[in-house]
Amino acid sequence: MNATAVRDITGPSLRDRISDEEWKVRVDLAAAYRLAHLYGWTTTLVYNHISARIPGPDHHFLLNPFGLRWDEVTASNLVKIDLEGNILDDTPHKINNAGYTIHSAIHQARDDAMCVIHTHTEAGMAVSALEDGLMYTNQDAMMFYGHTAYHDFEGIALDLSERERLVQDLGDNKVMILRNHGLLTTGNTVADAWVQMYFLEKVCSAQLSLLSAAAAGGQKIRFPSKEVCEHTAKQYDEAGTGEREWPALIRQLNDVTTEYMD
Repeated sequence: MNATAVRDITGPSLRDRISDEEWKVRVDLAAAYRLAHLYGWTTTLVYNHISARIPGPDHHFLLNPFGLRWDEVTASNLVKIDLEGNILDDTPHKINNAGYTIHSAIHQARDDAMCVIHTHTEAGMAVSALEDGLMYTNQDAMMFYGHTAYHDFEGIALDLSERERLVQDLGDNKVMILRNHGLLTTGNTVADAWVQMYFLEKVCSAQLSLLSAAAAGGQKIRFPSKEVCEHTAKQYDEAGTGEREWPALIRQLNDVTTEYMD
């Protein structure tokens, strides 16, 4: 049987049926899942979620197939949904309803939030339960100074009415700590949101180590001045995130696997 006959039976692939713009988003989002797995963020098995909005007026966005590990996500098996939660693909996969609640709220309200990442790592959950939240004790933490929102825990995010409060609490910030829950970042690209989360996870882990060391040694924690924190945050804003780091991250991922491109 020749290749033409095979195509006639199976029909065109997903890649052939969607725009180049959507395919690029799918590949970047699948890469984000695989990199998150590589960096150890998949501590809640098949739960948690990363979404990316498809360019266009409809606010359609992509979520991971519920039930697959993050290292099983590919460009083709991502699930496309609309803001009402309707699945728009011909797919056997479902989505995580809690993921829909959180991600649909932000994609609907924030045109600049092309990607949203939500994690439940140990460090993120621990910092989310601290009364003072994130502490600005080092250079990397100052990336988030003045740009971090907080949202109080209301239970598993299955109540659609929570979307209004999520959006209100996030405001125009790119980062939010979901109290007693986990971490959330947004970005104007997948790369932007991913690098934001990388550093947020890193500084949460560093904060826990610092608190433990300070308690064990009986030492006080030294905090930089408000002026220095503001100055450093501005420097980070001017530098931006994602554009420089993403190609290096993709090279790292490609050394491990290229299956995410399927």
